Amino acid sequence: MRKMTPLGWLICGFFMLSPILGKAQSTQEYEGKSEILTLERALEIAYENSPTLRQSKISLEQSQNSLISQRASLKSQFSLDLNPFSYSRNSSFQELNSEWNTFRSLSSSGTFTIRQPIKWTDGTISLNENFGWQDEANQTLNRTSTSFFNRLTLSLEQPIFTYNRTKLELRRLELALERSKLNYAMQQLNIEKTVTQAFYQVYQSYKNLLTAREELKNQQQNYEVIKDKVEHNLVAKEELFQAEVNLANSESSLYDQETSYENTKDQFKQTLGLPLDMDISVLPNTEVVPVEVDLNQAVQHALKQRMELRNMEIQIEEGTFSLIEAKATNEFKGSISAQVGLFSTGSNFSGAFRNPDDNQDVGISLTIPIWDWGVRKATIRNAELSNESTEIDFEEEKKTIVIEVRQLCRNLPKLVKQIEINRQKIKNAEMTYEINLENYRNGTITGMDLQQYQTQLSSAKTEYTNSLIQYKIELLNLKIQTLWDYQTNTSYLPVDLLK
Repeated sequence: MRKMTPLGWLICGFFMLSPILGKAQSTQEYEGKSEILTLERALEIAYENSPTLRQSKISLEQSQNSLISQRASLKSQFSLDLNPFSYSRNSSFQELNSEWNTFRSLSSSGTFTIRQPIKWTDGTISLNENFGWQDEANQTLNRTSTSFFNRLTLSLEQPIFTYNRTKLELRRLELALERSKLNYAMQQLNIEKTVTQAFYQVYQSYKNLLTAREELKNQQQNYEVIKDKVEHNLVAKEELFQAEVNLANSESSLYDQETSYENTKDQFKQTLGLPLDMDISVLPNTEVVPVEVDLNQAVQHALKQRMELRNMEIQIEEGTFSLIEAKATNEFKGSISAQVGLFSTGSNFSGAFRNPDDNQDVGISLTIPIWDWGVRKATIRNAELSNESTEIDFEEEKKTIVIEVRQLCRNLPKLVKQIEINRQKIKNAEMTYEINLENYRNGTITGMDLQQYQTQLSSAKTEYTNSLIQYKIELLNLKIQTLWDYQTNTSYLPVDLLK
């Protein structure tokens, strides 16, 4: 046996440690990772990780499979039932002969069936081919009988004077699939709204942090200026005390904003389903492009495309089905049964196909209710009241949608104007602060006066950020409310509801 070289030991050790290293790498995949997220990327991550959306997708797939199963059940069904071997031996007392007889029976048979449901009439037509062999013996009397038989039948079962249950169930499953698609789409819209709001909350917190850092930097500079002047007896010592208070407040405010920023990021990572130890930052599109929105057209888009309305229309149609079923309670109904066929038998195989006899069976059955103590009437009335309530909800939902869309359309121009005002307020506050900062350094105003101008500047920046975010959120709300993207002037549907 050859001795392994050091290189061989190294290669062997590498392969032994590879699974362990791979597992460690997978667990540390996100540790220390940093990613800059745009809104589009954040939505992609949310769609992939959202448990609610995954559950909606599962429900959608279940509805699709149910409809596929129902449609497949309306096609021709082929089946083969086999009884390859059957044997029995028993004794019975024959009263006519006053003696015990022993019988033996040996048989084998099979039945091939083609069953075709009739969607348009709710009936069923079947073709059956039954072929078999049997050997019977009366062992007491020493008699035997062997025969082959063949039975071919065509049968029809057709309900009459009642509703078509097959078509109703098929339509119900089609509506269930459409509802699943609507729910899946609405979950996407809800996620988009939630993620967008959380995204801009992170951005807002980040801007507040930048404002706090800038304010602390200004306070540090002011503190150094006042400290130098106090040392040269140019200003009263009380100004240094005020500068220290302002500096301490700015440091505390910065700490609060840093904490708020980290907390907001953690909440955003939880919303996206990202690891909490992953560092993220957001990169929003802060460009404001005012869009022209025609109020009447926006209302029409909403009434035509809102999935909540279509969902309620489905509910109304399903209520119609419930009313049909209620009217079938203790109903007058019937059934037609018809069967024609050929039957032949013989002592050998070929004899089972010679000289077949005709077989016909036709029958009509009726169910006639006489008195049900008002069960049917009460059931129908309940279904009618339920449908009436749904229709009232439908009309009220339309009114609510119209009101919401109108409010959004009226609010957007106001927000655009507010953004311009807040942008100008920042410029004015910056100029005012610079002027009074120079006055503060010259000793013409106090530190408390300068703090007011600093607060005014910080508030102006915060208000501008808030108005910018509010406009973005309201524009998204309008898109969700009308299902129309006014930035691209196209219809907005998360999934193709026509498939």
